[in-house]
Amino acid sequence: MEMINALGRRKAAVARVYLTEGTGKITINKRDLNDYFPSELVQFVVKQPLNLLDVAEKYDIKVNLYGGGFTGQSQALRLAIARALVKINAEDKKALRAAGFITRDSRIVERKKPGQPKARRRFQFSKR
Repeated sequence: MEMINALGRRKAAVARVYLTEGTGKITINKRDLNDYFPSELVQFVVKQPLNLLDVAEKYDIKVNLYGGGFTGQSQALRLAIARALVKINAEDKKALRAAGFITRDSRIVERKKPGQPKARRRFQFSKR
């Protein structure tokens, strides 16, 4: 099997994933997964598509991650991994879609409007 690549985005985060056959090592920006994401919960989010298909020890994953915070980054990475797994085996798409890993979450930060302190917050108003 040659290298499979896929892209995942969430909020401001972009994850480029390169999948090769291997032993289940995940390297993010030349650092180990446990180094890059110390939180157990975030590591679980990243591994969800792999655990769903029982292929966690089958592929080595090299990732370029930038932008956003750790939640956005982990979810972008999850999407990218799911997309790469679909490229390898199209039959997996149904299971991954049912678990919600194929859908791109399009919610991004709303822009700040002029004459307001935030996107929707108004300045305090008083009649007198």
